[in-house]
Amino acid sequence: MSNRLFQGVIHQMKDSIDRTFGVIDENFTIIACSELGKIGEIVESFTPVGTELTVKNGVSFKSLGSAQGPNYITFVEGDDMLASKYVSVLSVAFSNIKFYYDEKYDRSNFIKNIILDNILPGDIYLKARELYFNSDVMRTVILIRATEHHDISVYDIVQNLFPDKTKDFVISINETDIALVKETKPGIDPKTIEKLASTIADTMSGEFYIHAVIGIGTTVDNLKDLARSFKEAQTALEVGKVFDNEKTIVAYDNLGIARLIYQLPTTLCETFLKEVFKLGSIESLDQETLFTIQRFFENNLNVSETSRKLFVHRNTLVYRLEKIKKITGLDLREFDHAIVFKIALMVNKYLKSNPIKY
Repeated sequence: MSNRLFQGVIHQMKDSIDRTFGVIDENFTIIACSELGKIGEIVESFTPVGTELTVKNGVSFKSLGSAQGPNYITFVEGDDMLASKYVSVLSVAFSNIKFYYDEKYDRSNFIKNIILDNILPGDIYLKARELYFNSDVMRTVILIRATEHHDISVYDIVQNLFPDKTKDFVISINETDIALVKETKPGIDPKTIEKLASTIADTMSGEFYIHAVIGIGTTVDNLKDLARSFKEAQTALEVGKVFDNEKTIVAYDNLGIARLIYQLPTTLCETFLKEVFKLGSIESLDQETLFTIQRFFENNLNVSETSRKLFVHRNTLVYRLEKIKKITGLDLREFDHAIVFKIALMVNKYLKSNPIKY
């Protein structure tokens, strides 16, 4: 239980109660108090009887009645009727606050353990029932990664954007990664989730000057698959970093052939490149040639349109394509050759990236 939570409530109530009051922990140490100087002091121990009022040395005490975890006790200076009423009201207030805090904390930890695979599949639904957790709703894991260190907490920013702690869970993974487990409606359009992710990125960059990249896992309909959605979001970020590092939002469902290449063994990729470039290495192609190839692909293998976009004569582009054919043995004007070359470029990029796999 956070001592700051108790102290925050006491701070709001101290003007309404003209006595010293606060909370002690199971070691009878004052952990929160209307008089800050008393925090850390140890009171004389006693054995509370359930949640009944206890009066000792001119101070009224009452247990919060926690069935689990530390047994906190609230106290109010005085042994009169007013002190009894104060301590009873405070006990109810602190008990309710503690209950909702613990429920939220436990649920967040529960979700974190699921996505990090720290809980056995058979225990997931047992724990869900204990927490009165709705197991069978649609959820999507969105992974937000800050690309640079900032003094502002990314966790706090995302938490403020999604304040409904009963449906959406914001989980701190490490110093740079924050996972948002977002409850979604059945049949939701993936583009809607991408727009949501875009809003998060725009808010972080526009209001807090924090650049972040966001990976989106697939939407799942049960708790045990949240771990898979989280891994997909991680993969989306890593694949995006390899093949399209200009994108801020990367969805796992949109990775296409890049996802397939990312999953291939490096030895197989190296063999593939040797087979494709039998006449000469891909490294023998200069930057101007590679730029021409990229534009040719972007314009759907259309020679006239590519030459117009490159501001070169059509014959000049044809000459370059012939040069590529002579070096590699692949004629990019033929669809099958173009596909092989496109994949080879992606495989080469993948091998150079040395990406992290999960």
